[in-house]
Amino acid sequence: MIVLDYKDRRPLYEQITERFQMLIVRGVLPKDMQMPSVRSQAMQLSINPNTIQRAYSELERQGYIYTIKGRGSFVADIGGILNVRKEEWKERLVKLAEEGYSLGIGSNEMAEIIRNAMPGDMREEENKTIPEKGGIGCD
Repeated sequence: MIVLDYKDRRPLYEQITERFQMLIVRGVLPKDMQMPSVRSQAMQLSINPNTIQRAYSELERQGYIYTIKGRGSFVADIGGILNVRKEEWKERLVKLAEEGYSLGIGSNEMAEIIRNAMPGDMREEENKTIPEKGGIGCD
C-alpha cells in the first residue's frame, strides 16, 4: 500500500503522511475505515514504529484521520478538507496561468501541459469525455 523512496530528501514520516493523504483523497481508504495499526505498518515498511506514529499524528492534526482510544485510527470524513484543498489548488493554478500568459504561453499549450501531467488512465478517460477541437459539439 505504501512505498517509501529512500532517495527522497524528505523525512520518512512526511512521505508516509503524503501517501496516506493521497489514498484517502482518492477514496482508496474510505471514510471510517480502520487504518493499519502502527506496529503492523512499521513491520511492513521495516521502519521504527515512532515514524508511523508521527505520520498518524500529523494526519490526525490535519483532519484526515481520527483516533478512538483502545480501538485504533480511522479515516475521517474529508469533504471539508477536500473542498478547501481544491480551492487552494485553483488559486495556485490561476496564478500560474497568469504567469504563463505573461511569458507568452497560450491556453492550448497550457491545456496540453495539464493533459500530459495526468496519469495515463485519467488521460484516456478525459479523452473520451472531452472532445478535441473540431470534434462533436465543438465550434
